[in-house]
Amino acid sequence: MTHPIDGPTTLSPARIRFALLALALGGFGIGSTEFVAMGLLPNIAADLMPGLYAQSPDEANAAAGWMISAYALGVVVGAPTIAAAAARWPRKRLLLALLTAFALGTLASALLPSFGLVLIARFIAALPHGAYFGIASLVAASLMGPGKRARGVALVLSGLTIANVIGVPAITWLGQAAGWRVAYVAVAGIFALTFLAVALAVPWQAGDPHATMKRELRAFSRVQVWFALAIGAIGFGGLFSVYSYVAPLATNVTGLPEGVVPLVLVMFGIGMTVGNLVGGRLADWSVRRSMYVFFGILAAALVLLAFTASNPVGLFVGVFLIGGSSAALSPTIQARLMDVARDSQSIAAALNHSALNLGNWLGAFLGGLAIAGGLGYVAPIWIGLVLTIAGVLLALATFALDRARGRRGVTVPYATGAVEVVEP
Repeated sequence: MTHPIDGPTTLSPARIRFALLALALGGFGIGSTEFVAMGLLPNIAADLMPGLYAQSPDEANAAAGWMISAYALGVVVGAPTIAAAAARWPRKRLLLALLTAFALGTLASALLPSFGLVLIARFIAALPHGAYFGIASLVAASLMGPGKRARGVALVLSGLTIANVIGVPAITWLGQAAGWRVAYVAVAGIFALTFLAVALAVPWQAGDPHATMKRELRAFSRVQVWFALAIGAIGFGGLFSVYSYVAPLATNVTGLPEGVVPLVLVMFGIGMTVGNLVGGRLADWSVRRSMYVFFGILAAALVLLAFTASNPVGLFVGVFLIGGSSAALSPTIQARLMDVARDSQSIAAALNHSALNLGNWLGAFLGGLAIAGGLGYVAPIWIGLVLTIAGVLLALATFALDRARGRRGVTVPYATGAVEVVEP
């Protein structure tokens, strides 16, 4: 059974680039809204929980980390729900609706007065996250043409990684100077700009007229889909156990002033940008080999950072390698999900972000427990290593299952421009 991916378009190369740039700008906004809290945790904690912060900054920072977890859980809930329910919608119309929801949810995060209400706003703001990346990835794949699916995914994700080079550090600096609420207002403005860019640049694409919620949800009946989700959710937790608490790690362990935190975030972002683009190309060559290589680099980088975090050079090198290897895994895991989900392509494209944000929640949650328990800011790095090793074991298991089934239910190389599934 063959499930074609949209082929080449008749658009001019300039129009295609403009459309891809507009889709990537959405990723830039999402990266900004998702990651800016990580550099502003102490500021948020001091403003929303002043009593607890005065008594115990570590406990207040750990509690503020729930903002990161709330956003991650919103992605987990929203990605499969919206993708399955709206698979038949015209893709451009759906993207514009999702961008509207992003802008309103982020603005609410900036304006609501209490920590509890801000937590709810962060959850709501996250609901469109996975569906946006999923639909935008399908649009980008059709614009790129056959054999370049993972590279299309990587281009959309490049907005997110570039946000970590430019957007997150700049907005972190703005939040430190003018208040964290101003930072979120700025992010809402990015979503408004993206709405205009997508409205002008992205061509009209019909949804899948044969899609039904039942067909999309059928992906959950496939064992290999659950393996792919677990690889993303557990293995990717290694990144977020570090990234969630990088600001206090830099100031309390490395001894850097608060003003240097944006530079640490820039290094994270540079690594993520490079890794994302490299990962997209390698995933088009071999999903299995790409997964093994980048999980290995991530594990080594976590060990390096754990032993050298007290040194500024060790901190910067460590976060670069962790960001790069983690970002390279994202298009790889997404390609794997789209392969094993068969005809449930809309939900498969979105589920990757549910999995990665489960990793976001898991890493932030376990790291926060370690810090609140008095284990210090290096402890989350070791937690990240355990999660990464678990991800490697899951990868070994899923590909062993492929071999045990004699490659039944596994896609042929998708450089042909179609996903061909050999039924069991």
